[in-house]
Amino acid sequence: MRIVIGAPGNGAALKDELRVFLEQDARVTEVIDLSTPEVTYPEVSFRAARLVVDGGAERAVLVCGTGLGTAIAANKVAGARAATAHDIVTARGAVENYDAQILCMGQNVIAPIYARALLDAWLDARHDPAGFYGPKVREISDFESA
Repeated sequence: MRIVIGAPGNGAALKDELRVFLEQDARVTEVIDLSTPEVTYPEVSFRAARLVVDGGAERAVLVCGTGLGTAIAANKVAGARAATAHDIVTARGAVENYDAQILCMGQNVIAPIYARALLDAWLDARHDPAGFYGPKVREISDFESA
């Protein structure tokens, strides 16, 4: 799985820890880090979401102070589904129920050990389009493209 990762300055420390975790994970074939010292959270979120929507990566991980700004910005890209999660149930559900390709976390909210546990669960999660939430996800996509 190709993963794009990014963060502005106020998410860089946690993003760096998560990048190392991803680079060592056998499920991950490539990690694309979009961060630069001067990148803003909207810019890195837009770029990551576009890469996912355009097929350059299967998923993305974004980190800012709370995980909210990156999710809001990433969700402005048509076809992107970003979710903020700070617990395993939400991280799994974001993918399994809502087909979210982008996980957003807040460096000021979650400890690195828990962030790695979320990432581990998130990497295993899969969405079933034929499942209960499949029609609802299609309804959202249809609305977005109308």
